Amino acid sequence: MVLNLGGRTLDLSRRCAVMAIVNRTPDSFHDHGATYALDAAVDYALAQVDAGADLIDIGGVKAGPGEEVTAAEERERVLPFVEAFRARSDVPLSVDTFRADVAAAALAAGADLVNDVSGMIEPAIADVVAARPGAALVVMHAGGPVRTRPFRAAYTPDVTAVVVRELRRLAGMARDRGVPVAQIIVDPGHDFGKNTIQSLELTRRLPELAALGHPVLVALSRKDFLGETLGPRVPPSERLEASLAATVAAVMLGARMVRVHDTAATVKAVRTVEAILGWRPPAISARGLE
Repeated sequence: MVLNLGGRTLDLSRRCAVMAIVNRTPDSFHDHGATYALDAAVDYALAQVDAGADLIDIGGVKAGPGEEVTAAEERERVLPFVEAFRARSDVPLSVDTFRADVAAAALAAGADLVNDVSGMIEPAIADVVAARPGAALVVMHAGGPVRTRPFRAAYTPDVTAVVVRELRRLAGMARDRGVPVAQIIVDPGHDFGKNTIQSLELTRRLPELAALGHPVLVALSRKDFLGETLGPRVPPSERLEASLAATVAAVMLGARMVRVHDTAATVKAVRTVEAILGWRPPAISARGLE
C-alpha cells in the first residue's frame, strides 16, 4: 500500500500519514478563522510541517452549514495559498473541495491530492484527478447533501455495511474514470450524515473498510461525536484527548491516514502506535543497555 504524492513516497503499510488541517475560512468550527488570512495560513502550514505533518490539507469552504461560498470565492481562498505554500515547501498538499473546477485549478497550481468530502457530487472531479499525472483522490461517504447536518439518519442493514458499499461504488467510479487504483483513498465520513452512535460504530468496524484494499483516511479530530461521547456540553476546544484516543484506535483498526488539527500531539501518538505495531523501530533503545 504505497502512495506517491508530489514526488514523495508514503509506504502506508508501515506508516500512518498525518494530514494537518489548514482552513482559509472565517467560520471554522475549531479555529474560528485564525488562519483565514493568507500569510497566517501559510505560516501555520509551515509550522505543521515542522511539527511532523506528512501532508497539508487546505480548505476554502467550511464543511458544515454556513454562508454560501461561490466557486470564484473558493478559488480566491485556495489558489493563492497553494502557490505560496508550494514556493516554500515540497511537502504533499491536499485541497479539500467538492468542485471539479477548483480541484483542477489547485492541481495545476501545485496541489497533489483532492480531498472530496461530498461523495463525488461532481463526478468530473475524478476526471480532473485522472488527467493530472501523480495526483490522488479521496472519496468520502457524505451521508447526504453537502454542508448539512444529519437528522435522524438511518442505514439498512447498518451504517458500516452501507458505507462500505458506497465507498466501493465511489472508488470504482473513480477507477473507471481513470484514477489509478493505487491513488484512491477512502474516508468513511465520521459525523457526515451520521449520529454519534453511528460514528462510533464505524470506528470499531474500520477493518471492514480497510478490506476494500484502499488506504483509509479518517477525519476524527475534535468532532461532535467525540464531544457527545464525553458529555452533553464538551466544546471542540476540550476534545483533544478524545481525538488522540480515537486516532490511536483508528490506526490500530486499519486507518492509514489521519486528518487532524493538533499535529504535534498526533504525530507523537501515531509514531508510538507504529512502534508498538512493529512498523518502525524506536528512535533509540538504550534503556537497560547502558
